Amino acid sequence: MNPIDYLRISVIDRCNFRCQYCMPQGAELAYGLRQDWLTRGEILALVEAVFMPLGFTRFRLTGGEPLLRPDLVDIVADIAALPQTADLALTTNAFLLEKLAQPLWDAGLRRLNISLDSLDPDTFATLIGRSGVGWHRVWAGIQAAHRVGFDPLKLNVVVIPGVNDHEVLDLAALTLDRRWHVRFIEFMPIGNGDLFADAGWVPSEVLRQRIGDRWGLTSGAVRGNGPADVFQIPGAQGTLGFISQMSECFCDRCNRMRLSADGWLRPCLLNETGQLNLRDMLRGGMALADIRDRVGALVTAKPEINFKMRESGTTGAYSRTMSQIGG
Repeated sequence: MNPIDYLRISVIDRCNFRCQYCMPQGAELAYGLRQDWLTRGEILALVEAVFMPLGFTRFRLTGGEPLLRPDLVDIVADIAALPQTADLALTTNAFLLEKLAQPLWDAGLRRLNISLDSLDPDTFATLIGRSGVGWHRVWAGIQAAHRVGFDPLKLNVVVIPGVNDHEVLDLAALTLDRRWHVRFIEFMPIGNGDLFADAGWVPSEVLRQRIGDRWGLTSGAVRGNGPADVFQIPGAQGTLGFISQMSECFCDRCNRMRLSADGWLRPCLLNETGQLNLRDMLRGGMALADIRDRVGALVTAKPEINFKMRESGTTGAYSRTMSQIGG
């Protein structure tokens, strides 16, 4: 088991997209009120006084869509300025990134993961549940981040059979002449169980075979904190990552915990056992040292929680969608 040193922090539970794999189709989500979000000060206090003393040095800001959070740049600056921060990254759909890429860079952010599930504007519109200029706005955001200097720039692709799996080779080709890192993610049964039941998922091995048959594949490497198996097309500038949470369990490599926008600390994406509401602890007056002790006990219990879910499989009901968890 790897050291638990990586915290994903959701700063907002709402999103300007309704991606098929993230939200139930046609369902109305009950978004939290802004006063229920962890404040900028609460996030900083938890990072500095609770998580860092427990060995957490790597952080990722997520949502919902984090670029919708008004004080996001300030939160980035707060965490980036802490001397114990070894790595700070952000996951975004890039719809608002064109204007925010430079301010985020200036605040100290250096790594971005951007969702790009299709290169076809019409397929993209279907996937995100939003018609109009969505793809073009996202592509402009990606280009802005590239100009600013974000490196590595990672593009995340959730592969859904019959929807975008025919684009795998086109997406992989983005790495040929750019130092971009395309990561193919197996579709999971969290967020839209009905679609998962209808479509299923494409094993990473199948995708690797397709790409290898076209260009060949060699092992590659790129800095990151996740479970991706990394490969490279011979001669390409970028790399290809495969996140195989459905076909190739990596519980034994999991080094992360997740903090939701409303303060719930979750030790395992696929298992809701052991969650703690850190916001209620803070606002109820609990001392930071006592919160740290509670979190430390959950960190110790995390390996057992992970492997319970490995034994029972990955199907079942989840009380929160992927967008509410923070991915």
